[in-house]
Amino acid sequence: MCRILGYLGPSIALNRLVLEPEHSLLVQSYKPKELDGAVLNGDGFGLGWHREGDDPFVYRNILPLWNDRNLDDLCRYIQAKNFVVNLRSATSKMPLDLSNCQPFTHNDLLFVHNGLIEKFFESLHRPIRERLCDVAYRKIQGLTDSEHIFALLVHHLEQEPGLDLAEALKRTMSEIIELAEQKDVRVAANIILTTGDRLVALRYDNRQTAPSFYLLKNAPQFPDSAILTSEALFEADWQTYNQSEIVSIDRDLQIKSYAMLG
Repeated sequence: MCRILGYLGPSIALNRLVLEPEHSLLVQSYKPKELDGAVLNGDGFGLGWHREGDDPFVYRNILPLWNDRNLDDLCRYIQAKNFVVNLRSATSKMPLDLSNCQPFTHNDLLFVHNGLIEKFFESLHRPIRERLCDVAYRKIQGLTDSEHIFALLVHHLEQEPGLDLAEALKRTMSEIIELAEQKDVRVAANIILTTGDRLVALRYDNRQTAPSFYLLKNAPQFPDSAILTSEALFEADWQTYNQSEIVSIDRDLQIKSYAMLG
């Protein structure tokens, strides 16, 4: 399974979370502590961030994070108030291709996912595609279960303009859960969504304890911020994210619980 991170707060250089902490995303790429079903996150990675007035920016690479010689300069250069990161641990036999690397984007939205849909091509691949509007269907460029979850989310946002992002995620995952129960397969979905001034997140698993996921607010070295991450980056008062709960965190760091999924 992948590792993911989301940040919302004052503008910082990306290297402060991606490279510098004692258990940074860089360290998690080759020495994760809580990875389920793999030993490395070396099948590519992606960074996504917002700059005021622009659609989001994304940098993806199929190299392991530790092998990208541009990363140090890039992460020192980029300053952002909001960003997400994904370290990829690919499903067996899934190709290493940029189209399979996260984050995925739609308008001002960034999406990262850690988890799986069990036996995806035999179980939910076609049922998900059959539900998609043309816009969502055409956005799919890769093969991953993650991108198909995102496509279903895009479908709901396109079908009902103005739909709240947390509500769109609730509808998306409710459909995924229903389809998974029909096919009797496991779904694990730790998800972070951001539109630049907000984080929406979910920790979910329909069969067992969901993959690790933590929340930290107002750390001394990162005041007025919220950080979501698969593994704690440094010593601090990290809170385990509630399983099955969809929450929204706004720019004032107010946390609102939207739903508990069954």
